[in-house]
Amino acid sequence: MDWLQAPDYWLTRLVLERALGVIYLVAFLVAAFQFRPLLGEKGLLPVPRFLQRVKFLEAPSLFHAHYSDPLLLVVAWTGVALSAVVLVGLVDVAPPAIAIVVWFALWALYLSIVNVGQIFYGFGWETLLLEAGFLAVFLGAGPTVPAWPLILLFRWLVFRVEFGAGLIKLRGDSCWRDLTCLYHHHETQPMPNALSWVFHHLPKRVHRLEVLGNFFAQLVVPFFLFAPQPVASIAGAIIVVTQAWRLSFCSRRSRSRRSRARSSSSPRRGSF
Repeated sequence: MDWLQAPDYWLTRLVLERALGVIYLVAFLVAAFQFRPLLGEKGLLPVPRFLQRVKFLEAPSLFHAHYSDPLLLVVAWTGVALSAVVLVGLVDVAPPAIAIVVWFALWALYLSIVNVGQIFYGFGWETLLLEAGFLAVFLGAGPTVPAWPLILLFRWLVFRVEFGAGLIKLRGDSCWRDLTCLYHHHETQPMPNALSWVFHHLPKRVHRLEVLGNFFAQLVVPFFLFAPQPVASIAGAIIVVTQAWRLSFCSRRSRSRRSRARSSSSPRRGSF
């Protein structure tokens, strides 16, 4: 059964686990400070009312047993503590069974928050974190050799995210197909950064090249994630560089002014 093992991917596992530890840490900190005003007992959409309308199988959560704001804080700060344990590498020196328990606890606690979060937790990145976090339960730690099927599942996860985003653009606003979406994107995004003005004033041919590069990174490159090395690593590097390029000029994705002028019944455009 050696073909099921991936001993050369110990660094991949290390990076994945540390990165997930950081993301979990931020996610639980956000819940600790923002959940109660939005979803607490006196929040905008109180969780107790939501739980009266849904069954456990519709939205699995520990809060079906009982919800209170103090209990929410216990869940959130427990998540923060476990994320810190992962981040500093304590699970790497613990027995493999302990690592599994820690990762499963992180996943179960955050699932409990997301599934009662209603519209405030109804975004794709929450599901993405939960799926990646669930796979991490089985990654192992320390001397445990990573399993090759799990590496493939993580690649499949990245493939779906990237390829799906590219397909959404093609079937959405026509400005993606005529390569003009970035003519207005940089000036209409809700949270621009210091470089947004610079990117907005780039020549239009550069904006068209950006869109073409985006399509290449999202519709072509993901297939090479399943190719032999070093092709798979090069494909992964292209995706990482593309994501870093996007982050360099915006904090959040938005629709272009052209798209906003359309009626609400028009097809929804994908995020950049």
